[in-house]
Amino acid sequence: MRTILATAALLALSNVFMTFAWYGHLRNLADKPWLVAALVSWGIALFEYLLQVPANRIGHQVMNVGQLKILQEIITLSVFVPFAAIYLKEPPRLDYLWAALCMLGAVFFMFRQHFTNQ
Repeated sequence: MRTILATAALLALSNVFMTFAWYGHLRNLADKPWLVAALVSWGIALFEYLLQVPANRIGHQVMNVGQLKILQEIITLSVFVPFAAIYLKEPPRLDYLWAALCMLGAVFFMFRQHFTNQ
């Protein structure tokens, strides 16, 4: 369990950097050429990778790649929705809830051996 929590924590931190790298320029660098935004985003993404790579290596000790990917997607949505609402000032939409419910189904299928003891 400690391994999964460490993995999730590193992935969550990684996701904060990823979200800023992918979307932060829409607010902060909208008046700059796209190349400037891309270079700044790549610089931010370096910190994402410095956290994501160890997270995946740690997590792969107890989870398979599909489970790691679904965990990453759940964390991505959990980080993105508040970021979009608070930082980008976009109103939350019910579509995020429906997407989250679909992802819960994906979690079930990727981790069902843990739920059903198969």
